[in-house]
Amino acid sequence: MPSACDSLIDDIEDMVSFNEPTPHERQSARKCVVPRSRKKKELVTNEELQADSLIPGTQKIWVKTWGCSHNNSDGEYMAGQLAASGYKMTEADLWLLNSCTVKNPAEDHFRNSIKKAQEQEKKVVVAGCVPQAQPRMEYLKGLSIIGVQQIDRVVEVVDEAVKGHSVRLLGQKKDGGRRLGGARLDLPKIRKNPLIEIISINTGCLNACTYCKTKHARGDLASYPIDELVERARQSFQEGVCEIWLTSEDTGAYGRDIGTDLPTLLWRLVEEIPEGAMLRLGMTNPPYILEHLEEMAKILNTPRVYAFLHVPVQSASDSVLMDMKREYCVDDFRRVVDFLKERVPGITIATDIICGFPGETEADFQETMNLVKCYRFPSLFINQFYPRPGTPAAKMEQVPAHVKKQRTKELSQLFHSYNPYDHKIGERQCVLVTEESFDAQYYVAHNKFYEQVLVPRQAEFKGKMIEVDIYESGKHFLKGRPVEDSKPFTPSIAAPLERGEVSGLMKNVVPFLLLGNCGTCFLEPQHVF
Repeated sequence: MPSACDSLIDDIEDMVSFNEPTPHERQSARKCVVPRSRKKKELVTNEELQADSLIPGTQKIWVKTWGCSHNNSDGEYMAGQLAASGYKMTEADLWLLNSCTVKNPAEDHFRNSIKKAQEQEKKVVVAGCVPQAQPRMEYLKGLSIIGVQQIDRVVEVVDEAVKGHSVRLLGQKKDGGRRLGGARLDLPKIRKNPLIEIISINTGCLNACTYCKTKHARGDLASYPIDELVERARQSFQEGVCEIWLTSEDTGAYGRDIGTDLPTLLWRLVEEIPEGAMLRLGMTNPPYILEHLEEMAKILNTPRVYAFLHVPVQSASDSVLMDMKREYCVDDFRRVVDFLKERVPGITIATDIICGFPGETEADFQETMNLVKCYRFPSLFINQFYPRPGTPAAKMEQVPAHVKKQRTKELSQLFHSYNPYDHKIGERQCVLVTEESFDAQYYVAHNKFYEQVLVPRQAEFKGKMIEVDIYESGKHFLKGRPVEDSKPFTPSIAAPLERGEVSGLMKNVVPFLLLGNCGTCFLEPQHVF
């Protein structure tokens, strides 16, 4: 059966399109490059020339991304710029590996991919949080690096790597001394899913969690201006997107560095969302959402915003939270959850828990177990603690490995002991269909509460709002049967881009015909779940 993560982006790869610009249409075209003439017997085809030439922009590139949605957005931007510059996005001459530093296993996969590429004599360019945080790692020696705030220069770095040069761009973007959120938001991009736009609203955070390596890479909080974010959302809708994900290391802290806040941004974005399209808010830590609870409840109740919030608690022990330097106590977390559950009926609260943090006692762990028993979170990300090199937590006295493993197992068993969706059977819901299940047997839709609903894999449902009757539930999903005589509703205001097509290069946007209404659901303001 599909899992809770089936519909999440894993990586950016194999995004090839016949509509991509040719090398002659590259943004930084080399107009005067003329291949040396060959003897007749040495003539090769265009395809062979593209594969073997050292002219930058004519090679094939494979882009692989690990990690969070912020990292995936970066990967989409890098793929888009390379494709717009003439490179072909498929596994071949050069591997662009976009890394994640949150956990040891993710970095292990990254390191192994570098080794595999080198064994196959591929050229390698690395990006993401691992090389940004530790560019002097031995296994990165000699490799070209794109810093997390330098993704707008990916073409330059890849061009040089193709020629055999090593280039490292790790600087921060600043304006008048103020650190910026990162590269421009209007850069070319290849969305892995043409129906979903991932927008990073800020980079970095205000915390200094003792276990976190991402802080070393993303740094302190730097937010994008509201007008730039609104324009990016507007452009996305004009390209057929029907769902927007807002992401960052901490969305709740948005705007504190530029004199604004998250609710102000969200209200501006809500004004731009077409009827039937949806917005999903990314992770927020408890300290920075507390002062906005009233406004957040109003926003999450609006029909075009998913009633979903990801609020990591990490531990229910105040002493452990203090050692983590999380800057809140468990009562703060409870206040957030209790308030939103009361003001936003049916809201989905997702959370994260780390098992076996240094110094965690059995009593500390039982407090965490009791929290899960109390709230029965429908979405729970359980992580066994891994000490990340260079973090304060790595120097603390560690919980024995077998204890960490046992606690992780106990918490997982508790999580799997309840079914959060059984009471939904028999409900009639409107759901937005945007993805395909991991096993390719169903389309994946989401209802107002961002609960995963599997529907029949019928082409006419993709990108549509449809009405379904819920007839089955699992641990991580619901199954819905389309209601007879109910017409799908098309939220997109333009035809979606083709898979692999480059965003941001469109000259004209053709209006896309709306196909009707979905009945009583969350399309109209008066119908709120």
